[in-house]
Amino acid sequence: MIIKNLKYILPVIIPLIILLLPSDSFAIVGLTSVEQRVIAIFAMATLCWILEPIPIFATSVVIIVSELLLISDKGLWFAKTASPDLGHLISHKTIMATFASPIIMLFLGGFFLAMAATKYRLDINLARVLLKPFGTNPKYVMLGLMIITAIFSMFMSNTATTVMMLSILAPVIALLAKQDLGKVAFSLSVPIAANIGGIATPIGTPPNAIALKYLVNENSVSFGQWMVFGVPFVAVLLFIAWLLLIKLFPTSTEQINLTIKGKFLKTPKAITVYVTFILTILLWLMGDIHGMNSYVVALIPVAVFVIFKIINKDDLKRISWDVLWLVSGGIALGVALDESGLAKNAVAAIPFANFHPLLLITGASVLCLVMANFISHTAAANLLLPLVAALGASMQSLLPYGGEVVLILGVTFAASLGMSLPISTPPNALAYASGNIETKQMAKIGVILGIVGVLIAYAMLYILNKSHFIG
Repeated sequence: MIIKNLKYILPVIIPLIILLLPSDSFAIVGLTSVEQRVIAIFAMATLCWILEPIPIFATSVVIIVSELLLISDKGLWFAKTASPDLGHLISHKTIMATFASPIIMLFLGGFFLAMAATKYRLDINLARVLLKPFGTNPKYVMLGLMIITAIFSMFMSNTATTVMMLSILAPVIALLAKQDLGKVAFSLSVPIAANIGGIATPIGTPPNAIALKYLVNENSVSFGQWMVFGVPFVAVLLFIAWLLLIKLFPTSTEQINLTIKGKFLKTPKAITVYVTFILTILLWLMGDIHGMNSYVVALIPVAVFVIFKIINKDDLKRISWDVLWLVSGGIALGVALDESGLAKNAVAAIPFANFHPLLLITGASVLCLVMANFISHTAAANLLLPLVAALGASMQSLLPYGGEVVLILGVTFAASLGMSLPISTPPNALAYASGNIETKQMAKIGVILGIVGVLIAYAMLYILNKSHFIG
């Protein structure tokens, strides 16, 4: 019984032990009381995100509340007791601001676009039009499905995209013979494309948004710059994934007729959605011309859709608020690690300078890739990116290999490439639930794409950095 309840016990007991240890024992290694509390909060977050005794978004809320109580300037009175090794208390406004960070606003704008597109059937109709050129040959139909899924995942939730595309695909899979490996290939193609496609834009998946928190000042990356390397990366990896699918799971069916019924709506509200969708994307891509950053642009569709009643109060209830809270908790954890000084001290305590830069880059990516297969991609990014950012900023030896930008983006890409198991991502779980895929089949292609994807990511990022597209 005790072992069964460990997932509830460990996230409470271990942080408490850390908090109750004499502060003198931490002072010996140069850590303050505030940093000791941040370690406890970090341990709690890690255990909760891995073991999931509570929903992962709830963990983010607990992080923010714990920080407000234990390490903020308006926290519990005894937590602010003056002592020689108290350390730097963080402003409560800074911690609370993570709920309304510009990154959260960027995601909110993406949610509004996705919701309006679904409500006015823009997504289904685009799929219908874009699939026509791919004909009836099974392997080319699959390629078309993957390309369209990836494109939608750049601007919509990966999960919502997978649900939509699997519903389009279901009648076709039903026509394939029971032992036809094409069922496996088609069923895997959608979640793979959804997972990969989200990498292409800053709003495609939460780890991308988290990375933006650490890409600031001289390392800042605009929406357009992200797509300069994100889209080619997605295109290359998507093509490799397609080749693997048709090679590992060949179909015996010679022809597939994919029929999607529907037509573009021509109502004033639908036209407003179409125009706003196109305008927002163009503004994101042309930030250097008009001067607005992607966070400001993201609020334009929010205002337009609310003013014209395209998104109403009932629609607002269906927004993925849990994702926004999850991201905000990760941002708050990063703030605590950074402003308390713990991240820099942790990096300084390990002789990273003695390691070869390529070993650090590879090690950080592989660690993130492994973690992302077993826990939420967002949780993996939340835990690793603050430490990676501090490491990148402190090591001059990384500069010849692309510096901090390449390290952060490589780890971010690795977070989205963890897709070897049904539990790795919601798209994987949805596809597995179809009953057409075995875990070993998903793991086979997931492991290959994860390793190949990390290698391609660093190769492309290194080249683009040398070409001064980024950094």
